[in-house]
Amino acid sequence: MPRRLLPLLALLLLLPLAARAQSWPERPIRLIIPFGAGGISDSVGRIGAEWLSKQLGVPVVADNRPGGNGAIGMEAVLRSPADGYTLLGASASHLVVLPLMQRLTFDPQRDFTPISMTAGNPLVLAVATGMGPATLPAFRDFVAARPGQLQYASGGTGGLSHLGMEVLLQRLGLQMEHVPYRSGPLAMQDMMGGRIQVHLGNALDMTAARDAGMIRLLAVTGTSRSAILPDVPTVAEQGWPGFEVTTWNGLAGPAGLPPAIRDRIAGAMRQACGDDGVRRSLLRIGADPLCSTPAEMAASMQRLTPIMREAIALSGATVN
Repeated sequence: MPRRLLPLLALLLLLPLAARAQSWPERPIRLIIPFGAGGISDSVGRIGAEWLSKQLGVPVVADNRPGGNGAIGMEAVLRSPADGYTLLGASASHLVVLPLMQRLTFDPQRDFTPISMTAGNPLVLAVATGMGPATLPAFRDFVAARPGQLQYASGGTGGLSHLGMEVLLQRLGLQMEHVPYRSGPLAMQDMMGGRIQVHLGNALDMTAARDAGMIRLLAVTGTSRSAILPDVPTVAEQGWPGFEVTTWNGLAGPAGLPPAIRDRIAGAMRQACGDDGVRRSLLRIGADPLCSTPAEMAASMQRLTPIMREAIALSGATVN
């Protein structure tokens, strides 16, 4: 075949894809959520599915596929055609942390198409009111004066509250003993009972204890203040510029998802955060509305990967 005809052949091959993308969607869309029902990740996925159903004019059906730390649901999406009819209720835990902690048969950053970060889940450093420090610099000085004497709670070994706290301690130049719990709420129960004094956890788990005067919230670990806790400064604001340990939930598709379909979904999600009902629903479950672009989601994945790799090394968490 003459070389001058190759561009024409490539164009002809792409025409059916472009036509399908223009007519999409023509039938229900399945959103696979790699978590069990209940919890913030499932809730964010269902809020997004309900919004997309209205915007796209077809049902977007949430399908919970827990197991394998999320790998089972992710594999189900990868086995589906890249036609926009099967999406992943993605999270930073799955696309960034999981491949660093677990040997997988796929590469989440290569084998998925980022679409949109729907909402962020801010982590907050809390201390018991009786401990003393009311700011992050004061906390640093308090702990530094008591090397190896203080403990912090996490929601479980290798979880984000554990990994994030180890990175924070490293930045502050501190050492504390890690006490893992089975979940963040259980850690908060012991904190309110006076059995542990420090915890890095989800904002939603802490607001009631803060409002009751039982704990102080010293810092959020994201790049900006949380809409849930606008009065709590970031770590960066208090003297450690560039600090970020964050997580989010959003949407992704299989690799090869047509850009026109990706952008249509992302465009619909961008409008979601301007809707009062969606914003209220997200804030009610402790999630910060984000509704990002695909490029912003991809950039966040790239930025978080070395942070999480360092966190795993610092924590001593094992890779399976």
